[in-house]
Amino acid sequence: MAEVLEDMQKQLKQPSKFSQKSSPPTKHGDENTCPKCNDKELVFYKVYIDEDDKVGTEWAKPCECSARKEWQRRFKSSMVPDEFVDARLDNFKMEDATQHLMHEMVLDYLRHFAVKTSEDGRRIKKFCQYNFGFLAEVGETKMREMNPTDRAELKKLKNNFGIGKTHLQMALAKKLVKDGFNVLVVSDVTFIDDLMQARKSDDNNETYSKLLDSALKADVLIWDDIGKVSNTEPRERMYYTIINERSKINKPIVFNSNEDRSSLAEKIGYAGASRLFGGCEQYLLEASGKDMRFKGSGV
Repeated sequence: MAEVLEDMQKQLKQPSKFSQKSSPPTKHGDENTCPKCNDKELVFYKVYIDEDDKVGTEWAKPCECSARKEWQRRFKSSMVPDEFVDARLDNFKMEDATQHLMHEMVLDYLRHFAVKTSEDGRRIKKFCQYNFGFLAEVGETKMREMNPTDRAELKKLKNNFGIGKTHLQMALAKKLVKDGFNVLVVSDVTFIDDLMQARKSDDNNETYSKLLDSALKADVLIWDDIGKVSNTEPRERMYYTIINERSKINKPIVFNSNEDRSSLAEKIGYAGASRLFGGCEQYLLEASGKDMRFKGSGV
């Protein structure tokens, strides 16, 4: 987050009051009030035709704080977890060939995104047409089915936990937000449970529609730990709806899972998995490595 703030400070030539430990504030207050526009994001001024014009015509132009606050709103709506507000591509620790490859894949993927301003002032967004995914070589479900001895031995060779999947994808999310894209980050368990509960609510599907629309309309959907919840037919239909609808409008899904291809397909449904994996092309990696959360513990 520090590099985002530094970039904004250079562009706007005014110090930022944002903490590097938490999301940017959204409520108006002494620390967040722009002295030039009083948080209206417009600066009003008068233009006089000549010396005899005593009234003048009032005009308005965007305040220099507007770009910062636009980024602030995008960051809040992205729902990047607090534990990853400091996740960046340049502070990702690479200790093996797999982590180097993961890092390079993210950098290459970002090259497909751009925001340009047309001659008439419109912002034109260029999207990557591919999904992006990190999977396990041997999924969590398969490992749980093994006896403890075999599972322990295989986990040493094919561990997928704590290798930096989420760090890299949160860093990717923040970079896209900074560049002007609307990003939504969801955690599988919470997101699917919220959708299923909203579907049962008695508010004429208002809550459900809002949740679903947020996932469908985001420029980029970051789906953390997809396939974590247990499989049911209603959940399978939910996965397919989101994956299929985003595929139809060419909006990418960036995802990670501790399942492998076959076990994830069983969790989210074969039809949804086919569209999800098929939309990745070269941006799908089955990764394994040392669990950095247990570094130095001998695990």
